[in-house]
Amino acid sequence: MQYRDFGRTGWRVSEISFGAWAIGSAWGDVNDADSLAALHRALDLGINLIDTADVYGDGHSERLIARLRKQRSEPFYVISKAGRRLPAQTVAGYTRENLTAWIERSLTNLEIDCLDLVQLHCPPTDLYYHPEVFGILDDLVAAGKIRYYGVSVERVEEALKAIEYPNVQSVQIIFNMFRLRPADLFFPEAARRKVGILARVPLASGMLTGKMTKQTTFAENDHRNFNRHGESFDVGETFSGVDYDTALEAVERIKQLVPSGTSLAAFALRWILMFDAVSCAIPGAKRPDQVESNAAAAALPPLTPEAMAEVRRIYDELIRPQVHQRW
Repeated sequence: MQYRDFGRTGWRVSEISFGAWAIGSAWGDVNDADSLAALHRALDLGINLIDTADVYGDGHSERLIARLRKQRSEPFYVISKAGRRLPAQTVAGYTRENLTAWIERSLTNLEIDCLDLVQLHCPPTDLYYHPEVFGILDDLVAAGKIRYYGVSVERVEEALKAIEYPNVQSVQIIFNMFRLRPADLFFPEAARRKVGILARVPLASGMLTGKMTKQTTFAENDHRNFNRHGESFDVGETFSGVDYDTALEAVERIKQLVPSGTSLAAFALRWILMFDAVSCAIPGAKRPDQVESNAAAAALPPLTPEAMAEVRRIYDELIRPQVHQRW
């Protein structure tokens, strides 16, 4: 495993980290034994950052991480998120009372006294124009409830606005071979300000594993049912907002670039790591074998300029018209 600086925090984090959404809920069947085994395997492989949220399984993901901490002695970082417990996303909901309650709930779930870092969980765009919200987070830092804070965003414009606040330490943003726009403007500015970047949805909801076909179906509780044709509210998340059939076509072309003996998932994650501004990618995993497949990306050699150019060409021809102007 290789490690990178995480913004201005002084942390060195694993290039491939662990996204804990899948062990909480909304990704089909999962059981705690497999989830804990996956978390243990992550630490075995040198992964030292776990990304979670207070709404993943209504806190179940956080509670599993608390169990992991009791069973392992080595240190690791946990990033949680707050804000999605609101019944509707409004700026008015981000009050001192609510933010404090969400943080306290995560502290209880994780069985700790101070969160390593908390990120606002894709709040409404207008929130970034309300400095008083970030002032509340500053107060929570001063009170010893959180060490650092950042944001998880939907749009590049939100990311650029967020990092104008001097104490925003991190930005979590969708970045993968189907979502290239962050690299065009945001990455250089984040690097200049020394802001940590977590690449979320790095495998485009599993599409970039290369295992899906036109016949693939998903369990009833799997969020990927929501965006088969790009028609739902979740269009920005699921499959990175790309129509399912278009995504399959792009994957078939990308597969031709993958060296023999390398999985498409590892290739897709290694592509992300070609961008120095990225601190880590956070693919999800429900089983140890998935963790191993993801971690393999860190050991791959750099991709060739020709491969990088071809990914861009595939994006420009098939993907850009659907997502680039939106996110």
